[in-house]
Amino acid sequence: MKLLNTINSPADLKKLPCSVLEELAAELRDYIVQSVSKTGGHLSSNLGTVELAIALHYVFDTPADRLIWDVGHQSYAHKILTGRRDRMKTLRQLDGMSGFPKREESEYDSFGTAHSSTSISAALGMALAAKLKNENYTSIAVIGDGAITGGMAFEAMNNVGIYDDIKLLVILNDNDMSISPPVGALNRYFARLMSGKFYATAKNVGKTVLRGPILEIARRFEEHAKGLIAPATLFEEFGFNYVGPIDGHDVELLVSTLKNLKQRTGPQFLHIVTKKGHGYKLAEADPVLYHGLGKFSPEEGIKPPTGLKPTYADIFGNWLCDMAATDSKLIGITPAMREGSGMVQFAKDYPDRFFDVGIAEQHAVTFAAGLACEGFKPIVAIYSTFLQRAYDQLIHDVALQNLDVTFALDRSGLVGADGATHAGNYDMAYLRCIPNMVIMAPSNENESRQMLTTAFLYKGPAAVRYPRGAGIGAPVEKTFDSLPIGKGKVLRNGKNIAILAFGTMVAPSLAAGESINATVVNMRFVKPIDKNLILEMAQTHHALVTVEEGTVSGGAGSAVMEALAEEKMANPVLLLGLPDKFIDHGDVSQLLAIHKLDKNGIITSIQERFGKSADTCSIR
Repeated sequence: MKLLNTINSPADLKKLPCSVLEELAAELRDYIVQSVSKTGGHLSSNLGTVELAIALHYVFDTPADRLIWDVGHQSYAHKILTGRRDRMKTLRQLDGMSGFPKREESEYDSFGTAHSSTSISAALGMALAAKLKNENYTSIAVIGDGAITGGMAFEAMNNVGIYDDIKLLVILNDNDMSISPPVGALNRYFARLMSGKFYATAKNVGKTVLRGPILEIARRFEEHAKGLIAPATLFEEFGFNYVGPIDGHDVELLVSTLKNLKQRTGPQFLHIVTKKGHGYKLAEADPVLYHGLGKFSPEEGIKPPTGLKPTYADIFGNWLCDMAATDSKLIGITPAMREGSGMVQFAKDYPDRFFDVGIAEQHAVTFAAGLACEGFKPIVAIYSTFLQRAYDQLIHDVALQNLDVTFALDRSGLVGADGATHAGNYDMAYLRCIPNMVIMAPSNENESRQMLTTAFLYKGPAAVRYPRGAGIGAPVEKTFDSLPIGKGKVLRNGKNIAILAFGTMVAPSLAAGESINATVVNMRFVKPIDKNLILEMAQTHHALVTVEEGTVSGGAGSAVMEALAEEKMANPVLLLGLPDKFIDHGDVSQLLAIHKLDKNGIITSIQERFGKSADTCSIR
């Protein structure tokens, strides 16, 4: 690491001759592999942008020039080059460095990202701000081939086209891979662009025949000529000066091209081609497997886990295949999360009924609505945090028309290392205010399967929200049992205090209830809430405690209080859940303990409010 160890800021990088940047890239790539192997994180996406990060900070004057990394899971090299090399050992850990760009973390992180397709909009805002302030900085958006298919990216490009006097550069990182293989017409367009024989021939001749200064002249000409050599691009129709495609792993070519683009005014579009996982053979061979991972041996790679409990995504995937075998109207839809949502086997077994619509959550929901109108039974498998991006479609296109769409909400609640941007803390609050919605939260794996069946059989919009990772290890019955809509279940009878628990909070609540002799209820349904059971608990207990792995503001506990208020019941109610703030990354068990949502925290909170024992509790 003789070069990398000298780089503590972009100013240090600029002191190096261009001739050693390739060597620096090799050191930086190895450092990323070694670091991520110890902490876990996003690997293959970051390995693909090493040369680009070097070239950008080498050419541009960051942080004065604004640099935005779309999605953000390819920004590790950027972080290392901007003074955070030593913090890589804390990556995605409690109180450590974020796995995504974060404004509070560094002045070099111009815009916080983690969801897709936002960079061009933000960069345009910054570019127009420079114009309004009469400043001369450049705004740069680095966006992947998967992210650019998102509708928001096209909305931004449509807006860009009316401005010809701004300093804006959009860099398309085209690696033929987002997380899953990219889909759709735009990806096919890129494939045609890259397979053009005339362009490929010209590129190869230039590299094999030309030497020395002539090669450099040819490279500079190539910057201007590729738009002519390759098929005409739609990006020019949006008002961009299109350049590319060029080799995104040729750091000298990147530097020379970026230097030329830096001098230009008006919207510029640079198309680079990279390989996800570049430089690390294991990640190159399987970029999906090495996209996001835990700790591993750099020499041996990822070893198949053994003896692990099935995850909730596994439970969903198995149920999906089983139910599809019984109902030909079942349709599976995902917005670019085939692997993460557990749909790989379904995609293989039922390719005609599997639809990966790309990073397009709004489209996914309304697409499902269209299918439901024609008698099909679509299931939208989507992360809780990503459904937020389709809220209007959920209300207007599905719920308002009371269409039969099932939502399988993975990553509900805290998600650990991915932090606030990916946490599913808000779905109970944002879903339960929507008419016609049914919302369920399973307490274990078998109940998750039952709830998926219940949602599928329900003739209207229904959501099952379940956490990331494995459950408590409950055996799963391969049947299609459904639950009565809106009915909870008493798990233990105690005295004075009734704990009404939702989803993942049932297990720690039951443990707490055993310790303080409280009644414990598995509420099961967030909506419709089991009002009769709530009133029964209120009539037979002095106080109620609600526990949820979601925001307290407007969440499931609020539904309980509303039910009590409607009947003029005045029982004291303690609401336990996540606070009204964004919760950063960290191990889930640590975060739950911090927010008193584990067994001991629940007991402590109850005792602080009501006294040491439920048998002799004092209400105050």
